[in-house]
Amino acid sequence: MIFWFRFLAHWPLWALHAIGQVIGWLAWLLSPTYRRRFLANVKTAGLSGWQVLGAVGQAGCMSTELPRLWMGRQPKVEWTEGAFQTIEAAYGEGQGVLFLTPHLGCFEISAQAVANAFSAAQGPLTVLFRPSRQKGLAQVMEASRARPGLETAPTTLAGVRQMIKALRAGRSVGLLPDQVPPEGMGQWVPFFGKPAYTMTLAARLALQTGAKLVLVWGERLSWGRGYRIHASVLQDELASDVDAVVLQINQAMERLILTRPEQYLWGYARYKQPRQEPHA
Repeated sequence: MIFWFRFLAHWPLWALHAIGQVIGWLAWLLSPTYRRRFLANVKTAGLSGWQVLGAVGQAGCMSTELPRLWMGRQPKVEWTEGAFQTIEAAYGEGQGVLFLTPHLGCFEISAQAVANAFSAAQGPLTVLFRPSRQKGLAQVMEASRARPGLETAPTTLAGVRQMIKALRAGRSVGLLPDQVPPEGMGQWVPFFGKPAYTMTLAARLALQTGAKLVLVWGERLSWGRGYRIHASVLQDELASDVDAVVLQINQAMERLILTRPEQYLWGYARYKQPRQEPHA
């Protein structure tokens, strides 16, 4: 698999996204299970199929752009007005920065863009990392995800300690808070009005370290023109207990997703039962 990733890493982004569009639509047409889950999630969010039509192809782009992002030259990245300044101000508070990114647009480029722009002055960005169960893909991820300015933390107690240490040192951590955590690491909280098993890690890190929460995501531009980074802070002051903060984060993710629903990963099994981790 590493050979194919290295081969595709040299392809232009427009070509990779074109292939991704085809793959996304093939998955939609050939998998009734995936299609039902996609439409059910869209309905839960109160949207119509027409509003998220572009998300079918975008899901394929998420996969086909990985070789370029992991092993190739970084595509063009631009920042929305005020996004860079928002992150700069968050670092300036000196309490560490907790970046929260939903499955919206290209979350790989979000981490890379932040690391490239800020790691030289602010230290590396630590991202939560769960190795793939597919051996070939796990080897590719291990060989490519660790890069200058980026560190990975495993989904273990040691990884949590690593993230706490980074935040207390004034550095930054990145999480996908709409990812279903293992059993015992989350709680059932409404997400678009329906109970979804939601990680408590982001809330606990914020409350324990005083880190500034920043919402960041990478918009996938049309015709392979690159990406646009968006960044903002929570609209409301952070609550004082974990349960309330978890709900705040879910609500913030909802608002963010609704700004560009055609780039959200609606086929993700957001409402599934959490997996049971094997005992050591």
